Amino acid sequence: MQFPVSPKVGPSRFRRFRLFSPILAGATLRERLIACLGALLAIGLTGVISGYLFGQGPHLPLIVAPMGASAVLLFAVPASPLAQPWSIIGGNTISALMGIVAAYFIRDPIIATGVGVSLAIGAMSFTRCLHPPGGAAALTAVLGGPVVAGWGFLFPFVPVALNSCILVGLGLLFHKLSKRNYPHVVLKAENTHQTIDLPSAARVGFREEDVDAALEALDETFDIDRADLGRLLQQVELQAAIRSNGKISCADIMSRDVIAIGETSEPDAARHLLLKHNIRTLPVKDPGGRLIGTVGLRELSGSTETIAHAISRPAVARPSDAALSLLPVLTDGRTHAVIVVDDDYRILGLISQTDLLSAVARLLPNDSAPVPVVA
Repeated sequence: MQFPVSPKVGPSRFRRFRLFSPILAGATLRERLIACLGALLAIGLTGVISGYLFGQGPHLPLIVAPMGASAVLLFAVPASPLAQPWSIIGGNTISALMGIVAAYFIRDPIIATGVGVSLAIGAMSFTRCLHPPGGAAALTAVLGGPVVAGWGFLFPFVPVALNSCILVGLGLLFHKLSKRNYPHVVLKAENTHQTIDLPSAARVGFREEDVDAALEALDETFDIDRADLGRLLQQVELQAAIRSNGKISCADIMSRDVIAIGETSEPDAARHLLLKHNIRTLPVKDPGGRLIGTVGLRELSGSTETIAHAISRPAVARPSDAALSLLPVLTDGRTHAVIVVDDDYRILGLISQTDLLSAVARLLPNDSAPVPVVA
């Protein structure tokens, strides 16, 4: 995210504002405000719930300090592998246990802190729950004083594991209400034809082994899931193609004489239009002429009096959209056409897979040189 430079703002003044630019890829002001709200609610409620369950007093801290760092990951970067439920619960609990073990066997607190954090990193790595606040949990277990010493080997579970479970539970609820993908799951493209072939979009371009080779060549660790990295690179390829060929819009290649049908029509009428015009997607309109969905032969295979119960959600675009932006939609193995609509959802045109393929073919370099013939 970059701040626009106006004629009234000089370069030196603009550079000062860059201190406030987000350092995380994809970060926006809206995302950060959501993170602040989530942390406010979750940390507060974690302390309240812990106090309600076990009472208050110096004998038991309501909430341990590492939960603050866990909340930063949970709400600010919920897609990070370090912020997933098992990473938070397992990482904090196991690390606190490593700190207790180090403090039990090593009397020198300086040495115990180093050993505790070292053991925590190793244990989290082997149990696949690496979580940076776990290092703080290990230090808390070693340097927590008489309160932690009084709880002994119970400390990693109460309050550390208890706090972690409550925090994750509240995080799950908050992210669901805010419609964020958590726990973060990368949806992989599947072959909808139920064969062993790769999905069409995955048969060209780089492959998983290319990502592995690149990571090995860089010899660094990145805070991003490997599958997310591949998905990001695919999107970069698409955006580069759109930028290079963005002059071709949906309006340029769409079919304008669109065959459509009303929602109260009979299935036989819809099947007749699909077969007569040799098309696979039939837009469905409401009485006002607005698009409400599409039907195909698969949807019409059931027996219904009207097509209203067979309507699928349509894939739509605007006339000014870049034509190549439809590539992910028309290669997902399910969508055969995109309906081009105006702001009132009135049908303006239709782009089929054939339409897009023809447009892409025109973008290919035209090598007119004769092909050598081998005798």
